[in-house]
Amino acid sequence: MAEGAMLLVAGLGFAGMAAARLAAAAGWRVAGTARDPAASAAPPGVEPVAFAAASAAIAEASHLFVTAPPNEAGDPVIGAHRPALEAALAAGTLRWIGYLSTTGVYGDHGGAKVDEATRPTPGQERSRRRLAAEESWRNLAAGRAALDIFRAGGIYGPGRSAFDDLRAGTARRVAKPGHAFSRIHRDDIARAVLAAIGQDLPPTVRILHLVDDEPAESAEVVAHAARLLGLEPPPAIPFEAARARMSPMALSFWAENRHVTNALTKAALGIAWRHPTYREGLAAILEEERRQGLPQ
Repeated sequence: MAEGAMLLVAGLGFAGMAAARLAAAAGWRVAGTARDPAASAAPPGVEPVAFAAASAAIAEASHLFVTAPPNEAGDPVIGAHRPALEAALAAGTLRWIGYLSTTGVYGDHGGAKVDEATRPTPGQERSRRRLAAEESWRNLAAGRAALDIFRAGGIYGPGRSAFDDLRAGTARRVAKPGHAFSRIHRDDIARAVLAAIGQDLPPTVRILHLVDDEPAESAEVVAHAARLLGLEPPPAIPFEAARARMSPMALSFWAENRHVTNALTKAALGIAWRHPTYREGLAAILEEERRQGLPQ
């Protein structure tokens, strides 16, 4: 890394915390924003910063990874800190911006393949907000900093996996043959960010897909997780029977079906996933939980 390089993670949440932890372990100077820094439990080597007071950290950052989702007013980081961002970009200190978006911006493709060059056609309001936030970062960075837009599939990891519902006895195995979802393990997001900030990039835009190598049906993932726990998988429920009890949010996910590919992304970053499918990802979660002494 270049002398004086600093990564600021705007949002020490599930994915942001993992990226900050990995970057700090790799020797980066790292800071991360939180609403309440005292309660953020930042990893070793990561300086917690109050989101409202992040302008000073933006002025120092050479790299910025944004995980905060948009709201009705747009991107909250730009909304709160545009003057500091403009100054950092004008001074040339801020050289790279990574924005964590979603594959939801592609909308429904009837199960067809979607690659990094596919035109977004969002069908949900939350996805339209994401695409608008992407555009806001494009406009801000234009010609002044490299911008990596990370479009992620369903993010899972310790504390956010099929294991949790299975242990709670609330897991449902909804069967809809041919309807597969793309996923990405939290730690592979961190791996992609670390690879990206290690590259010396021109001030252009890249679209990168944070999805694993095998989209899979939800029922298949739940059944595999149950087997790893030594449990009988929940009975399969046909989607048409299950939909009556689904929330509008859940129904919106099932309304879209696409096969998101990642070959161009892995080539651009020069990496392979540590968890190329949900099978490796779930096994890693279980092993981490066991190391931590959590109930199995």
